[in-house]
Amino acid sequence: MRGRDSAATAGDLQQPPTAAQVDVAVTALRMLADPTRLRLLWELRDGEHDVTTLTAAVGAARPAVSQHLGKLLLAGLVSTRRDGRRVLYRARGGHVRRLVREALDTAAHHLTGEPEHD
Repeated sequence: MRGRDSAATAGDLQQPPTAAQVDVAVTALRMLADPTRLRLLWELRDGEHDVTTLTAAVGAARPAVSQHLGKLLLAGLVSTRRDGRRVLYRARGGHVRRLVREALDTAAHHLTGEPEHD
């Protein structure tokens, strides 16, 4: 029951966020503040990809992509799955995918002058 209560309050921000929630949110937003990491999360929004595929998609060096993926993994924004010798990365959950989409949609509105919507 306690887990259920925690789950109910985790998505219900009628109360001020806790210090821990703010710390985790700030970490996530810091991760999105890097162009390569934002592009990686965009690529991972709809499925799994390995480092080779992601390297080609974002146009960065393989070691840099691996380092960025490691940071995203530590921040809890991506998850991994082994497929033989390959490691496949995926955006971790709908909240992460929506956060990336909202950040980029906000940027598009800003750049085009399109009115904001609720």
